[in-house]
Amino acid sequence: MVTYLSIGDFSRATHMTVKMLRHYHQIGLLEPADVDPHTGYRRYTAAQLPTAQVIRRFRELDMPLEEIQGVLSAGDLATRNQRIASHLRRLEEELGRTRRAVASLRDLLAPGPSDAPGGIALRSVPAVPAAAISEVVDAQDSVDWLQGALGELYATLAAQNAAADGPCGGIFEDAVFTHHRGRATVFVPCSAPFRPLGRVTAVRIPATELAVITHAGPPAEVDRAYAALAAYVSQHALAVAGPIREYYLAGPRDTPDTARWRTEIGWPVFQTTAAAQAADDAGGS
Repeated sequence: MVTYLSIGDFSRATHMTVKMLRHYHQIGLLEPADVDPHTGYRRYTAAQLPTAQVIRRFRELDMPLEEIQGVLSAGDLATRNQRIASHLRRLEEELGRTRRAVASLRDLLAPGPSDAPGGIALRSVPAVPAAAISEVVDAQDSVDWLQGALGELYATLAAQNAAADGPCGGIFEDAVFTHHRGRATVFVPCSAPFRPLGRVTAVRIPATELAVITHAGPPAEVDRAYAALAAYVSQHALAVAGPIREYYLAGPRDTPDTARWRTEIGWPVFQTTAAAQAADDAGGS
C-alpha cells in the first residue's frame, strides 16, 4: 500500500513552500503522485523526496528551472553531467565577472591621487563667473582659434579695467575629438563686472570634478598627456559624461619658450576616494 504525504507535509520535508510546489506541478518539473479529482488536493510519496532535494539544491545554485528539468529528464548519466557542467561553467564566468567588478570598485575606493603616474590628481573645481567666447571650430584650427579668442578676451577685459581672477581655460565638447569639429569655449575667470562686446559674453563656468594632468610643452605634443590621463581614468576613476577642460597656466602670452608652457588637462570624473576628498578639503581651507 502506497503511503502519501500531503502537500503540507511534503513542504516541511523538502523545505519548499506550498506555492513553490504548486508552481513546479504546473510547469511539469515535480508533479504530485496523486491529485484528488474532487478536491484537487495534491499528494506526494516518500520516493519523490530525493528528486525534490535535487531540485532545491540546483535552485540554490541559481540553475534555471528549464535546465533543472533538462537534467532530471536526461536519458543517461553523461548527458546529465554535461548539462550540470554547462551550468557550472556559467557560474564560473559570472564569478569571474563579479571578481573583476569587485576589483574595479576597490580601485575606485583606493587612495589613488597620491601615487598616480605623471602627477595625476583628482580635483573639485568650483563654479566661477567668466568672460568667454564659444564657437563651433574645426580641430585643425583649434589652436589658432584659441589664441585669437584669448587675445580678444584679455583685450576686452583690459579695456574695461576688469582683471582676470585666475588662469584662462578651454572647454571642448566630445565632437571636437570624435569628429574633429565641435563646440569649443575659451574663458577667462573674472568676477568684476564688464560689458559683453563682440564675441565676448559673460558666463558662469559650471562646477565639475576632474582627473587632472599637467602637460609641459607646446600643444602639438599634448597627445601623450591625454593618453596617460585616459589610461589612469579607465583604471582608477569613474568617468562621467562631460566636456574636456584645459587650463592654460603658462603659454605664448607669458613666454616664447615653449618648454616652459604648462597646460592642465581635466577629464570629468565622479570622485569616490577618501584621499581625493581630503585633498579637496585641504585646498579649500
